[in-house]
Amino acid sequence: QVQLVESGGGLVQAGGSLRLSCAASGSIIGIGTMGWYRQGPGKQRELVAVGNSAGSTNYADSVKGRFTISRDNAKNTVSLQMNSLKAEDTAVYYCYATIMTRETWTYSTYWGQGTQVTVSS
Repeated sequence: QVQLVESGGGLVQAGGSLRLSCAASGSIIGIGTMGWYRQGPGKQRELVAVGNSAGSTNYADSVKGRFTISRDNAKNTVSLQMNSLKAEDTAVYYCYATIMTRETWTYSTYWGQGTQVTVSS
């Protein structure tokens, strides 16, 4: 069994900052990519940022220069530092990871429960 537990969401004024964190636990052998998606009101889920185990990262154009993803491979955690937040960043943010477990010996995608980020204008 694998769990992804997120923390750090909340309410912030436009221009402010929040930091989201996500920790993976369970019978983990290895983690490939870790990242964040978000789903705003009435919108489809979209990729925000992703990082692989080698340190490469990729961001949605809408968050480049404002958001930074970071991983701690030793602790199986991923964080998302969000600066200069805008009202349009309001969404439920979901952590995800591709993880190999001792039960399956293959990589599967796992999701966190989601954390609400609300940016007031």
